[in-house]
Amino acid sequence: MTTRPFPQDPMIRAIITQARQAQLNRRTLLTGAGAGASALALAACSTSGPQAKPTPAADESASDKSLNWANWAAYIDEDDDGNYPTLEAFQEETGIAVNYEVAVDDNNTYYGKVKDQLALGQDIGADLVCLTDWMIARWIRFGYAQELDHGNIPNVANLTPSLRDVDFDPGRTMSLPWQGGFAGICWNKEAVPGGLASVSDLWHADLKGRVGVLSEMRDTMGLLMLENGVDISGSWGDDEYSEAIELLRQQVADGQVRNIKGNSYLEDLKSEDTLAAICWSGDITVINAEAGDKWEFAIPTAGGTLWNDNFLVPIGSPRKANAEALINYYYEPEVAAEVAAWVNFITPVVGAQEAAAAIDPELAENQLIFPNEETLSNAYVFRALDGAEEQKYQAEFQSILLGS
Repeated sequence: MTTRPFPQDPMIRAIITQARQAQLNRRTLLTGAGAGASALALAACSTSGPQAKPTPAADESASDKSLNWANWAAYIDEDDDGNYPTLEAFQEETGIAVNYEVAVDDNNTYYGKVKDQLALGQDIGADLVCLTDWMIARWIRFGYAQELDHGNIPNVANLTPSLRDVDFDPGRTMSLPWQGGFAGICWNKEAVPGGLASVSDLWHADLKGRVGVLSEMRDTMGLLMLENGVDISGSWGDDEYSEAIELLRQQVADGQVRNIKGNSYLEDLKSEDTLAAICWSGDITVINAEAGDKWEFAIPTAGGTLWNDNFLVPIGSPRKANAEALINYYYEPEVAAEVAAWVNFITPVVGAQEAAAAIDPELAENQLIFPNEETLSNAYVFRALDGAEEQKYQAEFQSILLGS
């Protein structure tokens, strides 16, 4: 890469400096085992909503300049000292003190921990959460989210047009995207020098007992169904799902699949307990920066899944205006570009690609952050499930997870 002089603009200079540091020094990810069986079972049975929706908490943001933010691991920029540069800048700019907590390992386990409080309209200890489309849809459907005041989020104008009106949140009145990404396949390049091209390659005999899959049903099952020729965005039903679930069940029973985990799957890759896995796109950039350039990510030949994680203010949060201020800040293109330089997921902010070009032209061409039409043509959104489907399909998937 050619070294170029820094621009004179101090903001761009700061972004470049922080982004280059971030690429070399990534935070050590959470360690530990996957989700507990009891929490997962609880979450799996939680698809029917309450009879009466809870009432939003009174907003105390004017007198309480604080905010609790629950997010996934490796999902914000971080410097050498473990600080979050963009978050520190937000706190200095607004005077709002932010407690950033890496609290989400997967959607179901997090929901299982807080669903009873949500049903009662209580404060769950988070004023802002980032969860995946389908889980956000559940919170909205059950009345567990507060309506956003777009007047406090003028930068919502920078939201990419394709995400402005979604079926689970028309007009984006309850949620706004944080980052998006792909689920695909990855492998240890030293142990699998020939690489992988398809999900079927995970079933090779020389990988027996060294394969991991995600505990997010839509990503793991989505990839298996795509491999079977199913358009997961279109019309499919029990037969197509059953064919894929039986394949997974067999691979687990035969010992081909070693682990089914949420975000902690990265620790299995780093320890080489697993040599290949169904994984999330940006994560592989993170562990390559942390532990050496040992892993490769690819969207399988049959296609990968495409998803978004979204900001949402829980029903019991008393600090909604503070949360809206933070969302607005992260929708500034320069800030979005700085985060993208670290997390390597798809940013939803118009103008971020141009800001990223000022950091590094190669960054602005990264298909995991700014995918073009060709890349997107091989990525599919898992279609929306009704309540009965969600309960049935999740329970079948959960039975494999609990038995693994």
